[in-house]
Amino acid sequence: MKTTTIGSLTTSALGLGCMAMSGAYGASDRSEAIATVHSALDAGITLLDTADFYGMGHNELLLAEALRHIPRERYQLSVKFGGQLGPDTSWVGFDARPCAVKAAAAYSLQRLGTDHIDIYRPARLDPAVPIEDTIGAIGELVDAGYVRRIGLSEVGSETIRRAAAVRPINDLQIEYSLVSRGIENDILDTCRELGIGVTAYGVLARGLISGHWTKSSGGPGDFRTTSPRFADDNLNRNLALVETLRGVAQELDVTVAQAAIAWVAARGTDIVPLVGARTRTRLAEAVVAADLALTADQLSRIEAAVPAEQVAGDRYSAAQMAALDSER
Repeated sequence: MKTTTIGSLTTSALGLGCMAMSGAYGASDRSEAIATVHSALDAGITLLDTADFYGMGHNELLLAEALRHIPRERYQLSVKFGGQLGPDTSWVGFDARPCAVKAAAAYSLQRLGTDHIDIYRPARLDPAVPIEDTIGAIGELVDAGYVRRIGLSEVGSETIRRAAAVRPINDLQIEYSLVSRGIENDILDTCRELGIGVTAYGVLARGLISGHWTKSSGGPGDFRTTSPRFADDNLNRNLALVETLRGVAQELDVTVAQAAIAWVAARGTDIVPLVGARTRTRLAEAVVAADLALTADQLSRIEAAVPAEQVAGDRYSAAQMAALDSER
């Protein structure tokens, strides 16, 4: 697989987002998830993204099992922290106090079975804690060798600038896809001005624009069934856009998912799409997108098939949208 550089990190042109392996989309097969991680490494993917709250630690333990016999230099771990969940898995807030930063890192290092994290980042901006304090605490972990680079997630330009004034920021993790393009308003320009890379999650809008989602998809434990874009009339309108995209993809001899991933990858060499595959089949489809050499005209046709202003529904619930510094 091709490589690229985000911030100071040279990594694979695609990364593997591991959230779906730990129950976010309903039950997941543990053996298949581990096999998918191994297949990703075999395909040349080196960047693995997780969070300490994915499955309340389950995802980190899963990765530790999958990576137990893999040389540490073969992969890079991007870890988010700060999300607080109750016993019923409901969100109760975010905690990015300096003491919480260091405690969370200690637990993640233990669960992952590693002596360092390649990129460590707060999952969201904690409104009660100045970003300077959070970044300063991660910086102390960098100085101690527990963390190699500092990242951010879902924050706006002002917060990015404030964070970068404290310590070098390697990359911003943010949702970016044909149907989620808020980053283009000013955040992407800010990142590029400051030499900060982007790891783009949700490149298939959680499966909505994968070409595989139907009105009957989803099931128990799948949070997408309560997401605005997957709800009722919104879903009908969005799936109609997917069908238009399918027509373009067929003309280009690619799948819908490959077209959508390739479009994000083509937005710049400083952007690494994270594919959220939890099976080897979905991974194999996504990996092809890394090698697609689409022309400017072909990319324009893909973009025109899904006009941003025609996408129905927000990417999160109203309460979750209100917590996004990147949407302010």
